[in-house]
Amino acid sequence: MKSLLVRFFLFSLVIAACSIAVTAWLASQATTGAIRQEQGDALRGDAEIYDRLLGIAARHRTWAEAKSEVDGLAREYGRRLALTDRGGKTLLDTGTAGSPPLPITPKVSIDALNVDSVLKPGATSKIDPRAVGPFRLTDEEFAKMRTVADRLLNCTQGKFEIVESPNRRLRVSTMPPGTESAWPECPSGEELYTVTHTESVAYEDLYNLFNGCMARLPGLYAVKPLNGRPVPLDWEVLTVRYSDPPVVECMESARREQLRPFVAEYAHLFITEPTGGQPQAIDLSTTGTNRIILVALGILALAGFASWVTATQLVRPIRALTAATKRTAEGDRTARVDGGAGEIGELAKSFNAMSEKLAETERQRQAMVSDVAHELRTPLGNITGWLEATQDGLAEPDPHLIDMLLEESLLLQRLVDDLHDLAQADAGTLRLHPEPIALDDVVDQVVNAQQNREILLRSETTPVHLSADPVRLRQALGNLVANAVRYTPPGGEVVVKLFQWQDRAILEVVDTGTGIAPEDVPHVFDRFWRADKSRSRRTGGSGLGLAITRHLVEAHGGAVSVTSRLGEGSTFRISLPLA
Repeated sequence: MKSLLVRFFLFSLVIAACSIAVTAWLASQATTGAIRQEQGDALRGDAEIYDRLLGIAARHRTWAEAKSEVDGLAREYGRRLALTDRGGKTLLDTGTAGSPPLPITPKVSIDALNVDSVLKPGATSKIDPRAVGPFRLTDEEFAKMRTVADRLLNCTQGKFEIVESPNRRLRVSTMPPGTESAWPECPSGEELYTVTHTESVAYEDLYNLFNGCMARLPGLYAVKPLNGRPVPLDWEVLTVRYSDPPVVECMESARREQLRPFVAEYAHLFITEPTGGQPQAIDLSTTGTNRIILVALGILALAGFASWVTATQLVRPIRALTAATKRTAEGDRTARVDGGAGEIGELAKSFNAMSEKLAETERQRQAMVSDVAHELRTPLGNITGWLEATQDGLAEPDPHLIDMLLEESLLLQRLVDDLHDLAQADAGTLRLHPEPIALDDVVDQVVNAQQNREILLRSETTPVHLSADPVRLRQALGNLVANAVRYTPPGGEVVVKLFQWQDRAILEVVDTGTGIAPEDVPHVFDRFWRADKSRSRRTGGSGLGLAITRHLVEAHGGAVSVTSRLGEGSTFRISLPLA
């Protein structure tokens, strides 16, 4: 299980299997939901039929009077509707003569004065609000109220709408009683909130029945009639809604007694198909289970094949990268990988860049070994040759010979010291001993030590103080000054400048020497690089001085740079932080 190809393939198979399982589960849930929704729609249809029949019962005294409406309702919903009394006698049936017998159990009972709270949730009363009975306004009262409402709406520019209550009483919506003064120029709408003669008679009868019930309850008092006061928008008697339960029950009992002669009688409702049978139950067949399994297995096989192809394409560049890494570890610096696009491509590019960097480092190492051998060969050859000549008696060990040998030895010592400094810098073990110093004193020391009769060497300084290693700074600045003096022809000038810029100390070594070619400027601080390719000892040193200067300056947290124009001179700049 260590192979990436196998792991990716198995992981893809697991994902595909889970996807298929989840898809099947979601399809099952969606199908179940659709079935439940269809069943819910059927139940909602039955609830709507129940509500419509309640309204019909509330508006008619007998079911015989409502036959045409019930027939229309049956046609609208495509159902057979049958109503029977408590004894099973048929009151109304929309079926034909050839319809089969009704089921034994009715669907629900229809009673406008005792509404089923399950089918009518949220109802404030068990009495259907459409059962108005003696409260229904006469045509004359309705016409008068319509005229008043239309005039008021026209005057208020139609900002309200007419609402008609079940007993035909009109109200102007969003205009509570007493707000008519907002339109003083409009006719008064007081008639819309005044109890009519029909309502007054009905209320008086209702409250007589109510008071009769209340009189039978000890310790309770009767509620007086409304006496012409405005009635609620839904015209129902709400004055006792939030009273004690016995009071509310008395009002409900009084209303039922008053409305009973005006509504259709209690009836059992049967809802069936037009042919008479019960609606067929919805069932989810399981005959296609094998087919579903076969399709799922086919999808899984297809997903497995696609996963294997994808995994192979993913692993191929990784394997190539692994092979190239092994070749690089064995010393081959020419290994390269073509990873294409994406993350693997970015990894391949990074590897190629690393390989090129290793190759460049190897070339630099080989060049450095060659340069070191070259630098050591000349002084060692001179020392060996003169010592052999002295041993053979061909040369006398006079002071001149000894001075020459000492100079060659010192050259070797400087080369070894430079190489040691570079090795410490590369290893990060180059130690500094910082202390508070005056940088202008360091400049004066370097300038005095590098004085030359053939060129003008001077300084332009301002007092600058910082914490640094004075020995290493003199070494770094001395390398720059010595390099400038070496490449400045007789009669030229070298100026060492010191000044402060923002929070940094700036040292500049400006010469009027031969300058550096633009293509050589990036290599100035490389090891063993010299502008004079002949590497003549007369025109140049070991080629390590500027590389050492860069490491010493960077160890102080600074930076060194150069600008030059060929034939006009160069400017080397050291920037050091004051803090």
